Order: sequence, then C-alpha cells, then structure tokens
Amino acid sequence: MKQLSLIIIAFFILALPTAASEGSFEDWRTDFAKRAMAKGFDADLVARTLDGLTPDPDVLSRDGAQPEFTRTIADYLKGVLSEGRISTGRKAIEDNAELFKTIAANYHISAQTLSAVWGLESAYGRIQGDFDVVRSLATLAHDGRRKDWAEGELFAVLQILTNGHASRDEMKGAWAGAMGQTQFLPSSYLAYAVDWDHDGRKNIWASSADALASTANYLSANGWRADEPWGVEVQLPEGFAYELSEDTVLSIGSWSVRGVVRADHAIWSMKEQGRPAWLILPAGHKGPAFLVSKNFSVFKRYNNSTAYALGVGLLSEVLGHKIAVRGTWPDATPPLSRSQIKALQGALGKAGYSAGKPDGIAGPNTRRALRAFQKANDLVPDGFLDHTVFDVIQKKLANMANAPVGERQNPSQQHQ
Repeated sequence: MKQLSLIIIAFFILALPTAASEGSFEDWRTDFAKRAMAKGFDADLVARTLDGLTPDPDVLSRDGAQPEFTRTIADYLKGVLSEGRISTGRKAIEDNAELFKTIAANYHISAQTLSAVWGLESAYGRIQGDFDVVRSLATLAHDGRRKDWAEGELFAVLQILTNGHASRDEMKGAWAGAMGQTQFLPSSYLAYAVDWDHDGRKNIWASSADALASTANYLSANGWRADEPWGVEVQLPEGFAYELSEDTVLSIGSWSVRGVVRADHAIWSMKEQGRPAWLILPAGHKGPAFLVSKNFSVFKRYNNSTAYALGVGLLSEVLGHKIAVRGTWPDATPPLSRSQIKALQGALGKAGYSAGKPDGIAGPNTRRALRAFQKANDLVPDGFLDHTVFDVIQKKLANMANAPVGERQNPSQQHQ
C-alpha cells in the first residue's frame, strides 16, 4: 500500500517548483566568458558581447508558455491558417515568383513550402522579434533547463561575430534566440545560411532572398524529398488499433490494408503505396488523423513541435489552393499546465509506465507511456492528453493504490 500510495502523492510533489539554476547570473557569465576564451574566442569580443548582460524575465515567462504547447491544436491552427496569413502568403508568392522559381530550381523546395515557413516564422518578414539574442540565450543558459543547448548557441553567436557576418547590435530575434525572416538559430545560421543575392553578406534579416534560400538549403540538407508530400489527412475504420499511432512506421499500402483511407477519397498510386509513413493524432482519436512521412520529420528538425510541423504543412497546402483539413477538430478543454504534465509523468513512472525524466512537456516518451497505460486499462490508446484524460488517469491510479494487494497488477501482467 505504501508504494502504490506514492503514485498519488507524485501528482502533487512533482508539481512543486524546483530550483532551475545554481549560482548567480554574474557567476555564470564569468564562467562562460572563461570557457569561451578557452575555446579561442577573442577576449575583447567576448567582453563586448557579454558586457552589461542581465537575465530577461520575459524570456523565462515565454519559455513556459510556447503556443505550440499551451493552446489546443485547433486554436493553434486557427491562428496559423488565418485569412490574413493566407492572403499575404499568396501575394508573397506572386510578388516573388522569379525568386521562388530560381530557389526551387536549385534546392527543389516549392514556393508554397518556403512561403509557409516564412509566413509562420515572421509573418513574411514583418515580425522578426526585437529581443537581444545574446541576452535571451544567456538567460536560458543560466536558468538551467536547457543550459547545454543555450550555451552552444551562444558559442555560435560568438563565431558569427568573429566571422563578421553581423554586428552585435544586429543580433536581434525572437525570445529563444531565433533570428531573421525565417528564424534561424545561430548554429543553423553557421551551417546553412547562404548569400543568395551575392552582396557579400548572408543577411537573413534584411534580405528575403538570403532568408528564403537559406531555409531551402536547410530543408534540403536535412533530407527533404521533392517528390513526396509531407503528409495526407486520412480516415480510420471503426475498431482501429490506435496504439499503432506515432511509433509504428508502415508502408502506405500496409496502412491501407488496415482500413486507412484518404480523407479526400482519392486512391493511392502504386508508387505511393510503397512509401513509409506513420500516423499522428494531434487531437486524439476524436480528431483528424494524418499519415506523415520524411518531410514531416524535416519540418520538425526546423522546430521540434508536432503542432508546428502540422501548421507549416497545412499552410503550404492552403497556399496552393487546397483544402486544409476535412475532419472536425473536437471541442477540448485547455491543455494541461507543465506542472500537471510533470506530475502525470512522475505518476506514470511510479505505476510502471516510464515517461522518462519528468519535465512538464508531453513529448514522445510521455505519449508512449500514456498509450501503454491506456491500453492496459481499457482506454482508447491514442496517447492524447487533456484534462478529461488526466482526471480518468488520476481515478485509475487511485483505484490501483486502494485495491487489495492480491488484485493489483503490474504493467507486464496487465498486457498478458
């Protein structure tokens, strides 16, 4: 009884705030400067770059409230597919037809795909962010949750400044350090930025040509397949095995054998039937379903969010005058808070369904653990988490904790 009772307690103690960093910001800044100089960066450049930095509380606030994670998928996509974004995107394609044509000839990325990224990242160059990229990354590094990543991006900033690609004052962008018209992180800038307009600078801030070509270079280098779609909306048959979602990669022909059909009722060609794909259920079994492929993963390399990748994909479809989604998004309660998700992750782990280290983000490991719990407890195993599912799981775990010892089952027994 004592061990199982810890499952319920975990819902509360794991939701409590924890110290995210050790030492003062000044201590961190001094230590980072020493490590930067040890890597060979000029001492004066390091001093000028870090001089006068203080933590930015707005960055920490936004880090806990990213729209891809704190809004329902329906609400998020409503903003992505707004009439204004669509009409502006179509005009941008028309106004820059020759530029898109030449970029496509070189990188084999369509105008609709590039315009979708451009529109979602900066509203076609209009909203690039005015945060000091150095201060933002330093704040995230000191906070500790993503220290190694943020410090790596800061080293990339120092390399950009060393190479003379931009000045310290030009290093402006979004709160998490992404910069320019298509929001490149500093490390991505170093790896993929190109001088498409041949003016001697890789200017992703002021040059749409450089920004769009750099994005095409990024997508191409990360495995974009020009002859394949990012995904397609599908319909699932009654009694479908929802535990196959997300982790199971099958040929489209194999999905078809399992009763999966295109939402537009078109027939897959023989070539399409041989392509590998996996199923995503962004709103659970009650919402639209999509078979996605390699290009969807490339979108996630750009921004590791299923909502973002779906948003870019659907926006590219609409910019090409196609229907975005035929299915209906279900009414949903607001997403769980990070503290609630963290508590749930810990509780699932206590119950024998490991979601990894509790971090408050419902990523693949959490959804995988949730599907296993759902399947073992006669729930639809779609891995979707909202307040309704959260309440059901709380009750299930409470019942497990209160059951007579002889009636308790561990996960391996429940799957037998």
